[in-house]
Parts: sequence; C-alpha cells; structure tokens
Amino acid sequence: MFPMLNGFMNYGQQTVRAARYIGQSFMITLSHTNRLPVTIQYPYEKSITSERFRGRIHFEFDKCIACEVCVRVCPIDLPVVDWRLETNIRKKRLLNYSIDFGICIFCGNCVEYCPTNCLSMTEEYELSTYDRHELNYNQIALGRLPMSVIGDYTIRTIMNSTQIKIAVDKSLDSRTITNY
Repeated sequence: MFPMLNGFMNYGQQTVRAARYIGQSFMITLSHTNRLPVTIQYPYEKSITSERFRGRIHFEFDKCIACEVCVRVCPIDLPVVDWRLETNIRKKRLLNYSIDFGICIFCGNCVEYCPTNCLSMTEEYELSTYDRHELNYNQIALGRLPMSVIGDYTIRTIMNSTQIKIAVDKSLDSRTITNY
C-alpha cells in the first residue's frame, strides 16, 4: 500500500512542478507582449551602428610605411602588402595594398596594431556582391570613405536599443532639470 501512495505523491509533485514551469513560461511570454517590434524595413530603414562597430576597413595610402604589422597580427595572413626597397633613401616604398573581404573575419587586429593608424574601421556593412572577386579591395577601393547612414537623406535611420535608452535617459534628465 505504501509504494502505491509514494507513487501518487511523486506524480502529484511532478504535476505541480510541470504546472509551475508552464506558468513561468507563460509569464515570460506575457511580458514580451508590451514591447515594441524590433523588425525594421531594411532597404528603407537602417539602424545606426554602434560606436565600436567593425565594418569595412578604410586604408590611407600616404600614412602606410609598409611595415607589414597588419599581416603578422592577422590570424589568416590576409592583407597583401607589396613594397620595394628604395636604396637611395633606405626606406620601403609601398606599391600595392589589398584585402579580400570574402575571407576577412573582421577581427580588427590589423587596425588595432597599425603603428601609423593608416587603417580604420568604417560603419559600412553592405559588402554583398554577386561575384566573389569583387570583394578583393585594392588601395583605391579601401581609400574610399563610405557614405554615412546619418547623412543619407533617402534612408530613415533607426537607433539601436542602447542608443534609444541613452536618448530617453537624457530627455528624462533634461525634463527634471527644467521642472525645477
């Protein structure tokens, strides 16, 4: 008789535990109903990238000293640096610099360790093409600065959640200051 009673008690405890889990998941679902939608209409609306976003790399040809630090710190030895030693001035002369963004993992090591700051990350993230070979950028393509999302009048910019929270906090602070 006691084993049967223990079986019923275990069954009852498991039923209560399952009902509690279902109730918790239902409460989480209900808490998400009051939130605003996160989806944006991509070609017509673009979100503003964060401050430390790692997009396409920008290269300044005149600042580069062809030290090849970017190649040494790259986990996949990606940047291709062609240079020639000028014997009369005993310096390297940069001939060509290229990066293949089809292979790049956007780790940012090349930008971080560049001694002359000739490399920088831009906010450009639209690098898709139909041909893989178009992703191989030379120094001319790398030197092109992208159009800012904020400056493009044809696109409505959407702030990301952290920027919205900061903007709301600033507006609340300004309201409390003006009310006094």
